[in-house]
Order: sequence, then C-alpha cells, then structure tokens
Amino acid sequence: MPFANIKVPQAALTTAQKKEIVHRVTAMFVDYFSEAARPHAMVLIEEVPDGGYGRADEVFVIPAPYRARE
Repeated sequence: MPFANIKVPQAALTTAQKKEIVHRVTAMFVDYFSEAARPHAMVLIEEVPDGGYGRADEVFVIPAPYRARE
C-alpha cells in the first residue's frame, strides 16, 4: 500500500486544498504503481500546531496573513 505523510502548519491549508493534495498524491501513486494502487493509496495530512516545530533554531508560529480562510 503506498503511503504519504504530509505535515503542514495548522490552519495553513483550506479543506479544498487538502482534498487537492490527496487527489494529486493519489494520482502520482497511480502513475508510478498503476491503477491497482488507487484503492490502497493512503495520504495522511497532519496539521502541526503553532509552536510544535522549529526551523533554524527558532520555534515557528504561522503569521495570521498566511492562515487559510475557508
């Protein structure tokens, strides 16, 4: 079973954007493994809360202008 685990900042993506990611990643699996992979493809999008990760020795908090709006 092909499996993708994608981590993004919490509130960075809309529901529609998450659906598109699932669709595109599933399509990529089908391109590589054939149509037989589609019913078994798993795409997990995990939202990491603010302060739950860092970059360059700095704890990251997503700025308000970059938060998704449904």
